[in-house]
Amino acid sequence: MKRLTKALLLAGGLVATTAVLASPVATSSTHASPTKSIHIGWDRTSRSDNTVDQTWWAVRTHCPWDTVAQRLFCTAVTYVLPTGATGNYFESKVSDETGLPLPERWDLTTAKNSPFISSIHAETPLDPASVLAFYRAELEKRGWTENGDAVIEPDRAVIAFKASGRPALLRVTREGDMTVADLSLRKVAEAKGGLQPKPGQVKLMFGNKTDEEAIITINGQTIKLAAKAGADLTDSAEDAAKVPASQTIDLPPGKYKVILKVTSGAAQNREFEVAANETWGLLVGPDGAALPIHLY
Repeated sequence: MKRLTKALLLAGGLVATTAVLASPVATSSTHASPTKSIHIGWDRTSRSDNTVDQTWWAVRTHCPWDTVAQRLFCTAVTYVLPTGATGNYFESKVSDETGLPLPERWDLTTAKNSPFISSIHAETPLDPASVLAFYRAELEKRGWTENGDAVIEPDRAVIAFKASGRPALLRVTREGDMTVADLSLRKVAEAKGGLQPKPGQVKLMFGNKTDEEAIITINGQTIKLAAKAGADLTDSAEDAAKVPASQTIDLPPGKYKVILKVTSGAAQNREFEVAANETWGLLVGPDGAALPIHLY
């Protein structure tokens, strides 16, 4: 099985694609003001049966130059130019590959395209009503049909869809000053082994892409992750199956508070909603950011 990690670097208005075998791409050595930038990661795994497993993540952040944090966390490709064109390119690429729309003005997003699922997780400052209206309009253009049992509340919406006969789900929730949108389309293939959740439960799998130890606390359980532990769990079902039991937990469906801390950073608090029969990866990314990726 050949694994190819791709990173995209935008500079001077030109986009170049660099492919390396499982190697991080160092940040540019150009010194710049800590302007808002985009960190992007992209993994691709080709299988022997000609199927492909792809994962994307992107975080808009202020990259601190000439600091320890730069060396530790800014190892993904970093954009120090205005982010409009970069964001548009990323949105277009993810949408083309997954077939799922991505709203503008996101601060963090992840996406998955595998034989089991196509999914997008987006966190945006837009209000829930605007995000819901965007998705309804975009999914209608794609021929998706609502099942008619939508739950619509001021700060939360859950809508089941059918797309080419396959089940899909949109979940929109307000968390603090951000709106979180999770859109997923189940595919024909059935996950087995380490990727399969227990019936009626949610499986959470944890990984750490940083060079520091990370500690995650959720539902009264604490998971300690050594540097780079489980960093490849989102690459393929085979990699997910190799994640040790100490980095996996099963939970009832619901909304959970998550506390994430890397050695050199402050603790980050957030909420994380999951539904029955789902499997999620939670990666520790740049600046200790929590990257939720819907795997199944």
